[in-house]
Amino acid sequence: MSTVFFTDRDLGKRFPALLRNAGISVEGHGDHFLDDAKDEEWIVEVGKRGWAVVTHDKRIRYKPNEIAAVKAAGIAMFVLIGKAPNDVLAQNFINTINRVEALVLKQKRPFIAKIYLPSAGEIKRKPKAAGRVDLWVGNRAE
Repeated sequence: MSTVFFTDRDLGKRFPALLRNAGISVEGHGDHFLDDAKDEEWIVEVGKRGWAVVTHDKRIRYKPNEIAAVKAAGIAMFVLIGKAPNDVLAQNFINTINRVEALVLKQKRPFIAKIYLPSAGEIKRKPKAAGRVDLWVGNRAE
């Protein structure tokens, strides 16, 4: 069974559409929640559904109420790192999906991981280079 990814509202509507077009199972924030839904509320619901979260909100690590919600809901969360248009972030996620799925399989939830863009040199050598995925918050996989 493949992972269903839930995209946070900060990624808009095009980001999940690009993932969907690439064959990734994805649900967009706007398809299930109002724009003003509090993060703690949708995090709990996403956890009940067993989905993994994708967000561009790198400050989430410093929001105790949201970290508590991630832990209580037992979710996997991926934070996209880097200043880039959402289309670029989406393409990087698509290019990195094998690494993302590998972490989902080996890492016990709850956790938060970062997804980095590849360097300009990596992209020059290999235009569809995968980004790096690092565990940020959570227990290290055994």
